[in-house]
Amino acid sequence: MHNFKELNSWKEAKDLSVLIIKLTSTFPISEIYGISAQINRATISIPSNIAEGAGRNSDKDFARFIGIAIGSTFELETQLIIANELSYMDNKKFDELILKLNSIQKMLVNFQKHLNK
Repeated sequence: MHNFKELNSWKEAKDLSVLIIKLTSTFPISEIYGISAQINRATISIPSNIAEGAGRNSDKDFARFIGIAIGSTFELETQLIIANELSYMDNKKFDELILKLNSIQKMLVNFQKHLNK
C-alpha cells in the first residue's frame, strides 16, 4: 500500500482540480449541468483514482487505477479545449491549465511504467 498524499502526481492533480473547479464556477450558469459538471467530474477523477489505486494490495491493481486516471486526464483535456473554444476562459488561463495537465499526464505515464515493471 502506498501513501497517496506523498505522491507528486496526486498533489499536482489535486491542486489542478481546485484551480479548475474555481474556474468552472465562472462559466455561464446555463452550463452548470453541462460542460461545467463534466469538467468537474473529470478533474476530480484524476486524484481520486490515484488515491484509490494507492489503497490496493498490489502494484498491478495500482497501475490499473493510474491508467484510469490517465484516461481522465485526456477526457479533461478535451473538455478544456471545448470550453476554451466556447470562450469560457481566456487563452492564457487555458495554456496554463494545459501545461499543468500535460505535466501530470507525463508523471502518471512514467509512474504506471514503474508500477508495471
